[in-house]
Amino acid sequence: MVEVKTIPAADLSVGELAKRSGVSVAAIHFYERKGLITSLRNRGNQRRFARATLRRVALIQVAKDVGMPLSELAAIFAKLPDGRSPNQNDWTKIARRWSTDIERRMTLLKSLRDNLQGCIGCGCLSLAKCRLLNKND
Repeated sequence: MVEVKTIPAADLSVGELAKRSGVSVAAIHFYERKGLITSLRNRGNQRRFARATLRRVALIQVAKDVGMPLSELAAIFAKLPDGRSPNQNDWTKIARRWSTDIERRMTLLKSLRDNLQGCIGCGCLSLAKCRLLNKND
């Protein structure tokens, strides 16, 4: 049974969320299926999203653009409170947890940038001898 609650008029329809966030309605539905965002249903069984969902969708887009798996983002979002919009303190805690992973990714990307040309040019075609994968080779 679908739960129907009184929804504030300020909440967004799926179309409004898509338009304001710049992502497709299909993407919004996908993010909801993956548990990254949530909606409530109005009496007409239409989805309604809290305005704070715009922040989550923006963060999803950034994470996606930098290659972060959605499963990692879902783990981060799982630490956010239910029933209220995340506040500055909530986001600060998440930023601290996320920054270690961001630093690791930046180091890996810098290594890729610095060694990619040599790797392609070396002709070894060997994962066992690859400087990017095997730093001690």
